[in-house]
Amino acid sequence: MMGYEWLALAAACLWALSSMISVTPARHLGAFAYSRWRMGCVTIMLSSLAWFTGGWLSIESSHLYPMILSGLIGIFIGDTALFACFNRMGPRQAGLLFSCHALFSAILGYWLFNETLQGWELVGAISVFSGVSIAIFFGKKTDNQGTWDEVRGNIWIAIFLGLLAAFCQALGGVIAKPVMLTNADPIAASAIRMASAFAAHSLLRLMNVPISRPITPINFRILGIVALNGFLAMTVGMTLILYALQKGNVGMVALLSSTTPIMILPLLWLYTKKAPNRFAWLGAFLAVMGTGLIVS
Repeated sequence: MMGYEWLALAAACLWALSSMISVTPARHLGAFAYSRWRMGCVTIMLSSLAWFTGGWLSIESSHLYPMILSGLIGIFIGDTALFACFNRMGPRQAGLLFSCHALFSAILGYWLFNETLQGWELVGAISVFSGVSIAIFFGKKTDNQGTWDEVRGNIWIAIFLGLLAAFCQALGGVIAKPVMLTNADPIAASAIRMASAFAAHSLLRLMNVPISRPITPINFRILGIVALNGFLAMTVGMTLILYALQKGNVGMVALLSSTTPIMILPLLWLYTKKAPNRFAWLGAFLAVMGTGLIVS
């Protein structure tokens, strides 16, 4: 059983690595242009994989509407907000804010079933909120952080974008859940979500909406980084999670896959040669432990 749960740990590591990789192209292109190129690359990858495995044969017409809606909310809005947050406060703090998606998922679940947070779930919610707050407001107050941890612009806008990304991720998952309980192939379903988000981004670009224009034109180097990021995070990372959920304990898989904020810290340390301060570590551990209490 643990073999499958280790796949979730590997996925969390890939997500941490991909979040580091995304900083340069996201700041080069801007959040909208970066999201558009990334979604285009991942749509091709997932669609090809679903065709190769025969997953498209499992998709019914009733699956399309919820998966398209899930893609528009969870990926089109959620991913774009996340990369905009990356551009403003770096991968460590943005990753911590995004870890709140487990908290939002729990809240949405309780709201849908007309229940309230209580007991260990409430303790977990407070732990997530405390961890994120400590890491953002105290973890940055040091000279030992690289430029990636520097907050650009209004911190409250950055926090709003990170929480919006987490909420949209949670809501997109809730919308997709009924489809995933059927015989629909997860890879093909993910391809539909990604394609709908890519279509929405492409429409904005065709309409020449100012915010959709790249800050700096894309080049082959940036395109390669974008494709690598999409491959690691979505094609490989999400596939590992899907396989882990097939056999592994759901609560443990969710907990292990939420350790991304902790995994980012040593990666940042390796890259910048500067250790994150104790508040950054404390905040990351509190956020992950809180997530564990919520999903267990």
